[in-house]
Amino acid sequence: MANPQAQAKTAITPTRAVDYPEWYQQVVRAADMAEVSPVRGCMVIKPWGYALWENIQKVLDGMFKETGHVNAYFPLLIPKSFLEKEAEHVEGFAKECAVVTHHRLEAGPDGGLVPAGELEEPFIIRPTSETIIGAMFAQWVQSYRDLPLLINQWANVMRWELRTRLFLRTAEFLWQEGHTCHATAEEAIEETERMLGVYATFAREYMAMPVLPGKKTAAERFPGAVETYTIEAMMQDNKALQAGTSHFLGQNFAKAQDIKFQTKTGALEHVWTTSWGVSTRLIGALIMTHGDDDGLVLPPRLAPKHVVIVPIWRKPEEEASVMAYCRALEAELKAQRYDGEPVRVLVDARDMNGGERTWEQIKRGVPVRLEVGPRDIANDAVFMGRRDKGPKDKVAMGRAAFVASVAGLLGEIQDNLYQRALAFREAATVRIESAADFEAFFAEDQPGGFAWAFAADDPAYAERLKELKVSARCIPLDDNDELGTCIFTGRPGQKRIVFARAY
Repeated sequence: MANPQAQAKTAITPTRAVDYPEWYQQVVRAADMAEVSPVRGCMVIKPWGYALWENIQKVLDGMFKETGHVNAYFPLLIPKSFLEKEAEHVEGFAKECAVVTHHRLEAGPDGGLVPAGELEEPFIIRPTSETIIGAMFAQWVQSYRDLPLLINQWANVMRWELRTRLFLRTAEFLWQEGHTCHATAEEAIEETERMLGVYATFAREYMAMPVLPGKKTAAERFPGAVETYTIEAMMQDNKALQAGTSHFLGQNFAKAQDIKFQTKTGALEHVWTTSWGVSTRLIGALIMTHGDDDGLVLPPRLAPKHVVIVPIWRKPEEEASVMAYCRALEAELKAQRYDGEPVRVLVDARDMNGGERTWEQIKRGVPVRLEVGPRDIANDAVFMGRRDKGPKDKVAMGRAAFVASVAGLLGEIQDNLYQRALAFREAATVRIESAADFEAFFAEDQPGGFAWAFAADDPAYAERLKELKVSARCIPLDDNDELGTCIFTGRPGQKRIVFARAY
């Protein structure tokens, strides 16, 4: 366990080494991103957290549209009978469903409100939208000319989670869900893999988060899917987090929803469908990939603000000149461009001690912070700190030099965060050749990580994995052509599966 005195020198307590789950909760609070709501299991996303989600939305929405997808919106309420049409799907989500059974409230005898007007058929608050969207697709698709149908929806969903954690797992969360129809299985599989590639690119290039693309094992597939593809990321406690999924649904949902099309030869066939999604869980992934014991660390390409300017003065007569300098500097920085957009700048001139303002911005993860006081003005300079370095690691820079270099500096921080996360993942990744080594790697007193092991996609060893609190994360798509003997069953000709403890 870490030294308690060393722990006290950090902005976040407890530190990651002392209590990682509680550290995570404290970072969310210290960065003012979200808080628990009065509604059990749900969260309130505060402006700083929502600004981050808006940037995620903006980038991903552009990437979806570049690949030919368009946005639509479908109902929050799904008739229970719709879920019942696809047996495996409803079985997979049944325990998580929130059900609406009445359509109004009336005054009760004790003055309270009671449900009245029982519905003939209950509605499910969407846990996912395959069934309701499929019902509409059945009306929209008539001919091969209507294909491919490429639709995305930005929405909220409800899954009745018992153990919740802000951003990572809440009863209600925000996400996007893509749903597409195709004339052939090959086209649908190509779509499934294309969208997994979009997610992997976004994670690596915008979140600065290394991810491992792969297929889920049969036991881990999305309910009703033929194949589920995933990107898996490693958090700083060596656990895996599923950061995005893309599903090849075959014709399962098309048959359940009777989505048919007339081919060029005049035959009537069921379409082949896909679905894919990421959620506000990405914010949790970002926190646990880059955060440190002083708070949030944001990759510049997604940060709500790139640069924060903290004006500092000790005498009232200094305020006007310091603020004039800071506002002029703000204008100069906004005239610069990073990642195709103006640099996003905040002047934090709140009526607080300068040191307090600086520490708040450190905890909020702003990539670059500038402290500006009378001495800096005299030198036509700034005092600059980078969030990818320690809070005391600050340098003086000439004002013009800083303005000219800010875009390059932000790019350097973005790359540094990715390389640091990649090095962490590689250091905690092993190739395991025996069941004994597997057990040792995931022993209770060991941190674990990503274990690449030859293994059959077989439920025969599922109970042992459960005892170790380990799951099969994916069968990697890349660098996984070698075949070997399953370390659990002895079956030859198996690919490596990546195993880890996971969220």
